[in-house]
Amino acid sequence: MDLFSFVTDNVTELLVKVMEFTEARQKILIRNIRCADEAGFIPQDVPMEEFCALMDAAIAEHAENRRLVLGASEHICFEGRSGFEVYSVADTAAQSLLRSDRESYLKDQVVRLVENSLHQRIAAQLLRQTDCAAV
Repeated sequence: MDLFSFVTDNVTELLVKVMEFTEARQKILIRNIRCADEAGFIPQDVPMEEFCALMDAAIAEHAENRRLVLGASEHICFEGRSGFEVYSVADTAAQSLLRSDRESYLKDQVVRLVENSLHQRIAAQLLRQTDCAAV
């Protein structure tokens, strides 16, 4: 395997993890919108900072040692090449906004959903380009 193939495989794997993460977040944000009128509902979100820290560490490891190591955190777990789990956390800021101003809460959730969709589309486009470059 040449170096280009190795780097492409690692980039592909990272992009797949970004896609999986954004898909998980999309489901959570949609649920936040659908359940906004339920009594006692507590909005959730994914731990973005944890995911970014894990991706940063994986990229740093690759740059330093030419290997891709996907770690784990309190709410995110990578299992082998295809496994991935993310556990949502209570979003207290969104919960407070929901209690005080439902309309602003819904707008905030839609903005997050759009932002997340953009991240997903960018990762998908990069993944397509990576697949084409590998051919």
